[in-house]
Amino acid sequence: MIDDGYGSYDTERRILAEVQADVEIVPCRGDAARVLEAARDAHALLVRESPVTAQVIEAMRHGRAIVRYGIGVDNVDLEAARAKRIYVANVPDYGVEEVSDQALTLLMAVARHTVRRDRDVRAGAWNVSREQKMYRIAGRTLGLVGYGRIARAFERKMRGMGVARVLVHDPYFDVTLANGVECVDLDTLCAQSDYISLHSPLTEATRKLIDTRRLALMKPTTILVNTARGGLIDEAALVSALQRHVIFGAGIDVFEHEPPRADHPLFACENAVLSDHTGWYSEDSVAELQQKAALDVARVLGGERPKYWVNPWKDA
Repeated sequence: MIDDGYGSYDTERRILAEVQADVEIVPCRGDAARVLEAARDAHALLVRESPVTAQVIEAMRHGRAIVRYGIGVDNVDLEAARAKRIYVANVPDYGVEEVSDQALTLLMAVARHTVRRDRDVRAGAWNVSREQKMYRIAGRTLGLVGYGRIARAFERKMRGMGVARVLVHDPYFDVTLANGVECVDLDTLCAQSDYISLHSPLTEATRKLIDTRRLALMKPTTILVNTARGGLIDEAALVSALQRHVIFGAGIDVFEHEPPRADHPLFACENAVLSDHTGWYSEDSVAELQQKAALDVARVLGGERPKYWVNPWKDA
């Protein structure tokens, strides 16, 4: 393991002992040299945030698997691993309820000015509702950028809030399977949605997907929520849009660079509610994540393919 951070690793040790594998925890925390050294003799890597570059993968003498504790695999060089026939896997079906809860929480906090109202009431203010405009959620249009498990869970919760229309932009979604949603291009989604929630993976094609031009397409009452990857948004463009009230507000759980610097300009935006990439977290989801990641390592070391294989090759 080239990252630490969990309270216990008993689950991994128990599961991997069944395939006679030892568990070594090396807290690299993004240090490239430590990652390289830790990976050199490893048969498998379990990784959180540290980058697993082509150089690291090339140095792996016995490498058979790289498993990410999480959904996104943008910190692993998939092509380099494929070239060496090293399986890369993630855990795409953990924390679905938690992340969709976080998206809903952020949206509601922005829509109802929860953070600002809490601060003002504690300071002695009262009945300031007319100073902070709010709008009814029922009857509005929800836009989902990416339509995987988390987006669908979020849609279910927002349907319960009374949204009347759901727009989806996802180039990998089979539109023939659409049931109660409208598949549209991203510009249409930006222009017509009252609430926009991002659920796409971060790739070169999706980096800064939400930029100045697309923010300008949005309504002045639009709320933008990001619980996916910070790089999906051009942060400078978002700050400008919030400052100029091009959109109503934003709920942000993820940043392009984490943790953000102390003087990050989003901190000064009153119409933004921010959290610390904690959408994935609950005690339940941590236990689920550790178990599923360890099981995929065990599958590979036991001679099987990983359940959540993300870099397949043709002759496998």
